[in-house]
Amino acid sequence: MKKLLLFSFLLFSAFALAACGNNDEENSGSSDSEGNEESEGGEINLYTGRHYDTDQELYDQFTEETGIEVNVIEGKDDELIARMEREGKASEADLLITADAGRLHRAKSDDLLQEVDSEVLNENIPENLRDEENEWFGLTKRARVIVYNEETVNPDDIQNYSDLTKDEWEDKVLIRSSENIYNQSLVASMIAQDGEEAAKEWAQGIVDNMARDPQGGDRDQAKGIAAGEGDVAVMNTYYLGQMLNSEDEEEVEVAEQLGVIFPDQEGNGTHVNISGVGLAASSQNTEEAQKFMEFLTEESAQEQFAEANYEYPVNENVEPTEVLQEWGEFEEQDINLSELGENNGEAIQIMNEVGWK
Repeated sequence: MKKLLLFSFLLFSAFALAACGNNDEENSGSSDSEGNEESEGGEINLYTGRHYDTDQELYDQFTEETGIEVNVIEGKDDELIARMEREGKASEADLLITADAGRLHRAKSDDLLQEVDSEVLNENIPENLRDEENEWFGLTKRARVIVYNEETVNPDDIQNYSDLTKDEWEDKVLIRSSENIYNQSLVASMIAQDGEEAAKEWAQGIVDNMARDPQGGDRDQAKGIAAGEGDVAVMNTYYLGQMLNSEDEEEVEVAEQLGVIFPDQEGNGTHVNISGVGLAASSQNTEEAQKFMEFLTEESAQEQFAEANYEYPVNENVEPTEVLQEWGEFEEQDINLSELGENNGEAIQIMNEVGWK
């Protein structure tokens, strides 16, 4: 009898231990599953025309904080928009980052973007730097300024964009071609503020005073001044910031010869444009994509943007980098940047009519 009781006790203990073991395994499995869900925070596919190492550092930081992987597809801005058009609804794009509000407006007009309802974005980005229907949002700002040869030009002689059309600057103005979106948006802003006739008059005056046929990028206009091909040029601030801090000694030497003028400080203000982001209409990861957009507009990310590429932050709680602060504060054009895209067609037509190559 004692042997039978002992056997029953041992048998019961074995079943109990097995049951506990199964429960432990189930609990362990449940814990692992939850852990995987937290570490596998999803992913987003980012089509971007920005090609900066510091941007990738921000993406990596976002992944570390959220577990959301950022798959980066780089390309030229216009080519990425064309790719999204070809791919249509089948596109795997979740987000588009590109330079110039004109391009963002084009993407919106082609139904490539969708609305984002975010209090964070609305709070971090001023109203004029985001789409009126919340389909794109500014990430960084750059001003389109006048630079000049400090040895040959008195900056008091140039206060406005219109001063570049005066007879005294004949054969002295350097500027990029009419195919450049930055110049198209500059003319588009003039249409928005002063009308088509005034914009056309300005464009004609620029063509009349060009030192040479337009060629190259903004840096090439600066180099043209240093080479004596012209005395004044129009360029974006971040290019000059990059040149001043370049590893190329020639670029530094060129930039150090130039002064900066923020035009129209007593009038319409200096033309400002953006690089910005939009949520792709094809996105299958809208929640993750919105988190990423919001992350890029927070103060810490904005500081890194501004510091790395010499751009102005869109978040007004963040100070510009020291180089930009040295140039001083300035008044910006008071228009919603959506108008740059809305007036792009008219701007191109005007530039073609006046012979801006």
